[in-house]
Amino acid sequence: MTTDRQDKDLPLRDDIRLLGRLLGDAVRDQEGAAVFELVEQTRQAAIRFAREGRADDRARLHDLLDTLPPPVMLSVVRAFAYFLQLANIAEDTHRARRRRIHEREGSPPREGTLSFALGAVRQALGNDAAARERLQAFFADALVVPVLTAHPTEVQRQSTQVAMQEIADLLEQRDRLQLTPEEQADNELALQRHVLTLWHTRLVRGERLRVLDEVKNGVAYFRSTFFTEVPRLYANTASQLAEQFPGAPFSLGTFLRVGSWIGGDRDGNPFVTADILRDTLRLQSAAAFDFYLQEVHALGGMLSISSVLHRTTPALDALAAASPDKSVQRLDEPYRRALSGIYARVVATMRQLELPPPPRSPLGDAQPYATAPALHHDLCTVRDALLDTALPLLASGRLQRLITAVEVFGFHLAPLDLRQNADVHERVVAALFARAGVCTDYLALSEPQRIELLAHELAGSRPLWSPHLEYAAEVQGELDILFAARHARARYGEAVLPHYIISKCDGVSDLLEVALMLKEAGLATGGDAPTVAMQIIPLFETIGDLQRAGDTMRQAFALPAYRALVHSRGDVQEVMLGYSDSNKDGGFLTSGWELYKAELELMQVFTTAGVKLRFFHGRGGSVGRGGGPSYDAILAQPSGAVSGQIRLTEQGEVIASKYATPDVGRRNLELLVAATLEATLTDHENQVDRAVTFHPVMDALSAKAFVAYRALVYETPGFTQYFRDSTPLAEIATLNIGSRPASRTPSDRIEDLRAIPWVFSWAQCRCMLPGWYGFGSAVSQWLAEHPEGLPVLQRMARSWPFFRTLLSNVDMVLAKSDLRVASRYSELVTDEALRTRVFGAIDAEWQRTREALRRITGDEELLADNPLLARSMANRFPYMDPLNHLQIALLRRHRETAAGGGAVDEFVRRGIHITINGIAAGLRNSG
Repeated sequence: MTTDRQDKDLPLRDDIRLLGRLLGDAVRDQEGAAVFELVEQTRQAAIRFAREGRADDRARLHDLLDTLPPPVMLSVVRAFAYFLQLANIAEDTHRARRRRIHEREGSPPREGTLSFALGAVRQALGNDAAARERLQAFFADALVVPVLTAHPTEVQRQSTQVAMQEIADLLEQRDRLQLTPEEQADNELALQRHVLTLWHTRLVRGERLRVLDEVKNGVAYFRSTFFTEVPRLYANTASQLAEQFPGAPFSLGTFLRVGSWIGGDRDGNPFVTADILRDTLRLQSAAAFDFYLQEVHALGGMLSISSVLHRTTPALDALAAASPDKSVQRLDEPYRRALSGIYARVVATMRQLELPPPPRSPLGDAQPYATAPALHHDLCTVRDALLDTALPLLASGRLQRLITAVEVFGFHLAPLDLRQNADVHERVVAALFARAGVCTDYLALSEPQRIELLAHELAGSRPLWSPHLEYAAEVQGELDILFAARHARARYGEAVLPHYIISKCDGVSDLLEVALMLKEAGLATGGDAPTVAMQIIPLFETIGDLQRAGDTMRQAFALPAYRALVHSRGDVQEVMLGYSDSNKDGGFLTSGWELYKAELELMQVFTTAGVKLRFFHGRGGSVGRGGGPSYDAILAQPSGAVSGQIRLTEQGEVIASKYATPDVGRRNLELLVAATLEATLTDHENQVDRAVTFHPVMDALSAKAFVAYRALVYETPGFTQYFRDSTPLAEIATLNIGSRPASRTPSDRIEDLRAIPWVFSWAQCRCMLPGWYGFGSAVSQWLAEHPEGLPVLQRMARSWPFFRTLLSNVDMVLAKSDLRVASRYSELVTDEALRTRVFGAIDAEWQRTREALRRITGDEELLADNPLLARSMANRFPYMDPLNHLQIALLRRHRETAAGGGAVDEFVRRGIHITINGIAAGLRNSG
C-alpha cells in the first residue's frame, strides 16, 4: 500500500525536484555560489532536524544563520519563501492530476463531488417521481454563495500570483500533453524564465494596499476562474442529473453565485467611502462586460452558418435584421449578424454606464440593453435557433456557458454586501434625531425606549435628514454610502447591492436603526406596513451575542414594524454568524458549540414566526477563525440549518489557494454545491436523540474549555505582553497586506484586537493556540468526573458529524503546530518569569489536548485519517523551519535596534515581511 502511494506521488516529487532545481539555479546564477551553498546546507540541516529532532541539527541552523549579514540573510529568506510557493504549485497540480486519473479509471466517486452527492441523494430518496420532485424543489430554491472578503492575511501580491499561474500552466502542460523532447526542452526553458522572473519579483508590497487594490485583486479571480468555471459547473450539474436521474431535464435556476464585500465592508475601515463604493461597482461591472464582449466576439467567429445551406428561425432573422452589421459579405450569415448586433448593444450599454471603452469597436451604433435579462434573452434567441434547427451541438458549449454567465453575473458581476458596526449606526441615528428635533439624547435611552421611538419613526413618512443641514463627517459619510447604493441599484440592477450586514448586533434596536437609515436614503418606505429594498442581516459575533441571538430575533419578529420589513423581502431573513470574534472571546470549542446551539434556537424561532432562515457563515481560513475543510463544515451543521441555501466567507490566503486556478477553483465550487445538496436532502447528521445524550456532554466540555481558555488569555497577568513579545503581531501591523487597521481602537487589549491578526500571529510562531487551546483541559476534567465516559466521547466521534469535524480540525491544527519552534519564539519575551509561566501553560495544555485526541480517536499519530495532508506537510514543513528561525533572529535584531533608538534596517524589515509571507504560504490557512 505504501509503495503504491509512493508511486502515485512520484510525479509530485518530480515536479518539486524540478522547481527546486530551477530555483536553485536562479539563486546560484543571481546571488552567487556562496549563497547557493548556504541555502543548501540550511536545507539539509532543516530536513534532518524535522525528521530526527536532534539538538546538533538545531545548533547547525544557529551556526549557519544567526550571524549572517542582513543582505545575505534576506537572500536565504527569499529562497525558502519562494520554494514554499513553488511547492504549493506542485501540490495543486498533483491534486488535479490525481483527480483526472481517478475519473479516467472509472473509480467510485469521491466525497465532495457532485457525483457522490447525487448518489447519496438517490440512496436516501430513491429514484421515483417523489425523489425527482424534491430534487427539482432543491434546485429551484438553492443558493450557494462563497463571498470573497479582503482581510490582512491575503499576503500574495497579484504580480506573484500571475507569475505562479504561468508556472502552474506550464506544469500542467507537461502533465497533460505528450511532449516531444524538443517541446519538453522548450517547456523547461519557459519554466526557468518564469522562476527567474519570480525570483526578481517582490514578494511583499512597498505600500499598504488601498481598498481599490483589494477590489482589483478580487476581480482577478473572476477573470482567472469564475467566469469560465461557474458556467462549467452548471453544465456539469445538468449532465450529472441527467445521468443519475433520467427523465425530463431539471430546471436549475441560479443555484450558485459568487459574492463579495470588498469595497462595501466599512466595519473598522475608514477608507471605504461612497466614492470607493461607486468605483468598486464600476470595476466589477467593467470586468463582466469585458468578458461578455470577448465571448460574443469569439462566438461570432465560430457561428459562420450560412442561411443558404441551413434554415433559420423568424426570431433569429429579426435579431439579425436589427443588427448594424450590413456587410454584403455576411448577408447570408444570420448568426454572425445577430451576434454583431448583440456586441454593438453591449458596447452601447457600457457607454451608458460610463465604463471604459472596449479595445474593439462595434460595427455600428445600437440601442443599449436596459437590463441583463434583455441581453440574456437575445443570447437565448441565438441558442434556441440552433436547437430548433437541429444543431444542438452548437447550442451547447461556449454559447450556453455565456448564457449562464450573463444569468449569474448580470451587469454587476457579484452581489456586494454593505457592512458597518452597530455602534456607528446608533451614533448616526442619534445625530439625525437630534438635528431633526425628535430626541436630543437618543444614546441615553434604554433598549425598549429606543425600539419604541424607532418603530414610531419607521411608521411615519417625515424625513429626518435634510440636504439643507450640516452633519458630522461620520454621519454624512454613512448616509452618502446609502445614497450611492440607491443610485447603484437603479444603475446596475437590484442584485448589485442586496445585503446590509450589522456587525456586533446585540439587540432589536440595531436592526431598526439600519431600517431607519435605509428609509432616509430612499431604500425603505414607512407607513403601517413598511418595506425595505435590502436584506438587513444581523451579525452575531461574541459568545454573549450568540447566546442571545434567538431572543433577539424572537423580539424582532414580534414587532409589527420589523415583521412587515421581513414580509416585504419574501419572508426570508438572513442571519450571519461570526466565528472569529466568538473564538477570540471564548476559545474554539466554546465558539463552535455556541454557534451550533444558536443555529438550533434560531431555527425554532424562525419556524414559529413563519420566516425562512438563511445562514451566512463568517468563517476564516484557519480553524481558529472557523476554518477547516468547507465540505466537512457544511455537513457538520445541525439538520435543517442549510435547507438548500448557505452563504459563507472566503477569506485571506484561502482565496488564492482555492480559486487562483480554474481546475482547483471548479473543484472547490463543486465541493460547496455537493455539501449543500447532501446537507439538505440526506440524513447527514445520522439522526439520533443527541439532545439527550450528546448535547449535555458538549455543554459540559464547552464550559470547562471556556474556563481554561479565559484563564490563560484574559486572566493571566502579563499574557497580553507575552503575546505581543512572542509573536510578530507588531510587525504584521506594518506589513502592507490589507487596507484595514489591525485593531478597531488604539487600545492594546486583546478584546480590541481584530480576530484576524490574533490568529495570524499565533500561526506565524507555529503555536496555533486559537485552534486547540482548552480542549485538553475540558476532556481530562470531564473524564475525571465521568470515569466511564470515554466510550461516550468515542461514540460521539463516530456518529456525530459536528464532533467528528471538531476532532478533525484539532488534529489538523496540532499537526501544523510545533512547540519546539514556538518555544524559540517565547525566548523573545524578556520577562523570564512571565515566559516560563505562560509557555509552560501552553505546553501543558498542548500535551493534554494531544492525549485527549489520542484517547478519543485511538490514533497514535496525528493526521492518521488524512494521509494527503500528512504527506503535504512532510514535503513543506522542513522548509518552513529555517524561515521561523530567521524570523526570530530578524525580530530580535529589529526590536533591539528600535529599543536603542536606531534607524530601521531596511534589509531586516523586508526580511521579516518576507518570512511572514513565506510561513503563511507554507501553512496555507493561517489567518
